[in-house]
Parts: sequence; structure tokens; C-alpha cells
Amino acid sequence: MGLRQEKFAKQVQRDLGELFQQHRHEWLGGEFITISSVLASPDLGYIKVYVSLYNTKKRDHVMESFELHARAIRMELAKRLKNQIKKIPELTFFEDDTLDYMNKMDKIFSEMHKNDPPAISDKED
Repeated sequence: MGLRQEKFAKQVQRDLGELFQQHRHEWLGGEFITISSVLASPDLGYIKVYVSLYNTKKRDHVMESFELHARAIRMELAKRLKNQIKKIPELTFFEDDTLDYMNKMDKIFSEMHKNDPPAISDKED
């Protein structure tokens, strides 16, 4: 991404974070989410928003909520960005499951090394 795209993506990430805090109960059913990253297209017309869902059993419901409220989210974002850009970008939301994957891999590695013999020290007596 170019510098312009990165700056714009960071601004969108900040603004969306604030909007999600203000409208958490209305848009997300009170679930706690964080925006892990935002990617902007070169023309700034499209935005990919990656969200992390913590301690929720209703992942599908939350992701459906983004689709259901996409228009309202975009309108609220437009109010914040209207003086910075000409066209308000289309938003697409994706679940960032990196943390879940990392936890799964840690568990697998722990199980693999559980039966390893203890390490021998290099100290000479």
C-alpha cells in the first residue's frame, strides 16, 4: 500500500473503532470486537475491514450484523470523512481468526513436546 492508502486506512480504522464503541449494543448486540486491520484499494473506493471477535459464541450472528448494518455504518463513517474524500468507500467486513489459529497451533506444539525428554545442560562438572 502507498502512503496515502495507509494514512486513509488508519483514519478509517480509528473512526470505525469509535463508531463501534458508540453503537456496540445497536449494531453488534453488545459483543466486544476489535478492528485488527483495514486495507484500502488504490482509488480509496473499497475498504476491507478485518475484525477480531473475543469471547463470543455468536460469531456468525456478529458477522451477519455487519452485513445488516453496513449501510448505517457507511453513513456514520461518511459523516466523519466527508471533508477528506469525495467518494465514501464501500465497506466489506471479514473475520480475523489469527488469534484462534495461533492458540490452536500453540496447543498442538505443546502436545507434541509434552513427551520430549528433558534437555541436557552443556555444563561440565
